[in-house]
Amino acid sequence: MHSRAQDEERITRASRNLLSGIGRLTRTMYRLGEFGVPHSHVNVLTALEAGPHRVGDLTAPTGLTQPRVTVLLKELEERGLVERQRCTDDRRATNAYLTSQGQELLRQGRQRIAAALLDALGPSVEDAERVVAAARETVLTLLNALESEAT
Repeated sequence: MHSRAQDEERITRASRNLLSGIGRLTRTMYRLGEFGVPHSHVNVLTALEAGPHRVGDLTAPTGLTQPRVTVLLKELEERGLVERQRCTDDRRATNAYLTSQGQELLRQGRQRIAAALLDALGPSVEDAERVVAAARETVLTLLNALESEAT
């Protein structure tokens, strides 16, 4: 059985460069997706895929401040990627919706990312889908553990 200090040292070694590696992976995937809008815009669009959101509800999934989300929604709306409508239950608030054009932008970008991953993993990996799915599950496991710790 390991002591807490030994466990922390093992996790420190295992997680070394994890943050920078995830950052590099995110930037590379975004670049390969050729979305045509800034990364922060893609974050907002992705958050809206789950359904309509109020501005304040977009801060947590995007990591952006409410004023920044408001600005991005205006820019996305001007591009036809998002629509905003007054809430029916609270006329002071607005909900943002992903338009079909916004959905298509995400779909095409993800398709380009998938093609790049398939090409990059190519013959060196027998089951590229399994590798990508395992990476996603690992990231989600870490994210869920850390988010529950932070709340």
